[in-house]
Amino acid sequence: MGFSPENWNVDFTKHRKKFFVGSIVAVLLGILCMFTLGLNLGVDFESGSNVEVQVNTSLTEEALREDFKQMALAHEPRNMTIGGDQNQVANVRFIEPLSKEDISKVQSYMKEKYGEVPNISTVSPLVGKELARNALISVLIASVAIVLYVAVRFQFLYGIAAIVGLLHDAFFVIVLFSLFQVEVNVPFIAAILTVVGYSINDTIVTFDRIRENVKREKKEKPIEDFNHLARIVNKSLLQVITRSINTMLTVLFAALALFIFGSEAIRSFSLALVIGLIVGTYSSMFLCAQMWLVWEWRRLKRLKEKPPQEEEMI
Repeated sequence: MGFSPENWNVDFTKHRKKFFVGSIVAVLLGILCMFTLGLNLGVDFESGSNVEVQVNTSLTEEALREDFKQMALAHEPRNMTIGGDQNQVANVRFIEPLSKEDISKVQSYMKEKYGEVPNISTVSPLVGKELARNALISVLIASVAIVLYVAVRFQFLYGIAAIVGLLHDAFFVIVLFSLFQVEVNVPFIAAILTVVGYSINDTIVTFDRIRENVKREKKEKPIEDFNHLARIVNKSLLQVITRSINTMLTVLFAALALFIFGSEAIRSFSLALVIGLIVGTYSSMFLCAQMWLVWEWRRLKRLKEKPPQEEEMI
């Protein structure tokens, strides 16, 4: 009765091969994108300087380039990003770190012309490599800890399915940042860790419902074929789909608000969060659960095919 998804005549498990093929094709295209376009690493992970300009007048890229040309700096800016409600904020990126003399020139020129002193951050090559290494280590440690927790609380196969889902989610956030050449910085790493946490939370809720239903079904009747196990998984997905979508939308609206109305400093964080929330909800239900279904049935099939003597020894 009612508009409950449990009453829908939808079989998600029937389309598992389509989900697998779609994800594999998307991953291959993502790898190609990464090799051809690469990542637009920010100053946080590469050596260089970043000049953040906030003024009371509208800025244009042409005018800013002319300003930096007038300063006669040792290096030319690599790229510029202009934002704000009336184009009053600009971020100017230099590949090479600016010297103290050049920093002084920029601050004096901007103060004299616009009445504002820009915020200038500089990262050396050594610091950039260290930040990149620490960011990678933090993501790996978080992923391993999550998998161990899932494996201990549930089952080893649940843990493997969960880590595939986490890698899938993080990879697609990185690929879309590569595709649109959005700057990758420290807030981006924070967003990846947030996405990993959200994704595993959604996956655990789905796995928990599958585990409960499997235990309940086994008490009534042993699982004899693949279709029986598939029906249990599909029933579990229908029971949690409303909760998963509602939770995702609630956080998504907040992330979109940050992306639209937030400052440039958190733009990459909010964008990564938006992408990760959508991909994470998809992977929890239509990738992780489907992989567990296939692997669990193979495990049960192997157990059934073992000779009685082997089973007794086990």
